[in-house]
Amino acid sequence: MGADVAERFPAARAVFEAVDDAIGMSLSELMWEGPEDQLTLTHNAQPAILTHSLAVHAAVGGALAPVAGAGHSLGEYSAYAAAGSLDAAAAARLVRRRGELMSEAGEHRPGTMAAVIGLDTSVIEEVCREASDDEAVVVAANINAPGQVVISGDPAAVERAGDLLKTAGAKRVVPLNVSGAFHSPLMEAAQVGLRAALEQVALSPPKFPVIANASADAVSNPDDATRLLGDQLTSPVRWFESMARAREITDSATLFVEIGPGNVLSGLLRRIDKSATSIALGTADQISNFLEQNA
Repeated sequence: MGADVAERFPAARAVFEAVDDAIGMSLSELMWEGPEDQLTLTHNAQPAILTHSLAVHAAVGGALAPVAGAGHSLGEYSAYAAAGSLDAAAAARLVRRRGELMSEAGEHRPGTMAAVIGLDTSVIEEVCREASDDEAVVVAANINAPGQVVISGDPAAVERAGDLLKTAGAKRVVPLNVSGAFHSPLMEAAQVGLRAALEQVALSPPKFPVIANASADAVSNPDDATRLLGDQLTSPVRWFESMARAREITDSATLFVEIGPGNVLSGLLRRIDKSATSIALGTADQISNFLEQNA
């Protein structure tokens, strides 16, 4: 995970080194050599994904001139760091704490999530209200794209909602392998600790607006960023709206660049707006090709 990027680009290697120093462990070794079961633990996975993203951003350097940024859930922190609001060390410490708090919340009140394919968001939200009661709750947590929404909550409520959604016409309801009910009220305990951690970090004004998950608004004020990052933990990720907002504030941006591991967001963008163009930069070869084309 990112080893090829660190090997080929000194600026990327510097990011890995800064994060290792910041969190007091060799996260880079865990990312490059495993074991995978340790890497996938939330408090390790979150800083690992952020570090990979920021290493790619550093390697690309001035070849990117963003006019706006956005990130899905954890990725919102990467977006603020890429915009200069946080340095890599501060961002890594913050998301590691976020991961710890989310893991603790999941242990305190176990929850689950499921992807719902093929239904309108309004129908899913109504079904979630119907499936919730005083003992168990389920909500729409990730509004990713037309026909793709993730629900989150207490296992009993998620199961009830899944059955109701299938009856309502969902093509599929796919349980997700997660350690908690993220972006739901079950994360309220984690939210308290996260707000405290965020208050200890002085964000700088971003060099370009970052679109917030919780509101789909373009954020340029550090106080707003701090508040919305706290809100994010119990609010739905409004990704569909965020991408529409990005097109609006950038005068119909012609290129979206996904940095970090994988290309999931590029796939979502194709479902959201078939006229938009995206590329994924996560490997050393992808970065080299991009730099050659934009020299």
